[in-house]
Amino acid sequence: MGDIGKSTKIWRLLCISFFTGLILSSCGVYTLKDVNFPPDIKTVKLNFFDNKSRYISPILAPRLNERLQQKIINQTPLKRSTSDEADYVISGWISDYYVTTSAIVNQQVATNNLNVNVHVILKNNKNQKEDEYDVNKAFPFSGNKSLQQVETELTDDIVRGMVDEIFNRLFSNW
Repeated sequence: MGDIGKSTKIWRLLCISFFTGLILSSCGVYTLKDVNFPPDIKTVKLNFFDNKSRYISPILAPRLNERLQQKIINQTPLKRSTSDEADYVISGWISDYYVTTSAIVNQQVATNNLNVNVHVILKNNKNQKEDEYDVNKAFPFSGNKSLQQVETELTDDIVRGMVDEIFNRLFSNW
C-alpha cells in the first residue's frame, strides 16, 4: 500500500500541476518573463539615459543603460536598432539621486534610503504615440554608512532594481 499510495499522490500532483498550468495559460496569466506589446512591434532603439540629478554617480548611468539594453534584447523578441524610426524609441534620464533619513533610534540616524528616480519616455512610432512616466525606488541602508560606502555596496542592486522597474513599466500590463 505504501508504494501504491505514493504513486497515486504523485499522479494526482502531476495532474493538478498540468491542469493548473493549462488553465493559467489559457486565461492569459503571464509569468514574470512575459511581456506585452503589439505583434507589429519588431525593433527598438534605446537612447542613452543621462544622469541629470543634483548628485551624479559616475557609474550609475552607464550600468543602467547597459543592463536595460541587455534585458530588452534577452527577454523580448525585439531587434535592436540605431534608427530614430525604430518601432519603439526609449529614452530618459536619471532625474534624482538623493539620501533621506527613514528611521531614528535614540536620537541617532538608524536607517537611510538612497532614492533613485528615472524619467522614461517611450515613443511608439507605429501609432505616433509618446508616453512618459517616472520610476522611483528607495534602497535602504544603515545610518552609520557614508554615501560612498553605500554606492559601492548597492550599485548592482540599484541597477537591477531600476532596470526591472523600467522594464516592467515599458512592457508589462500588471
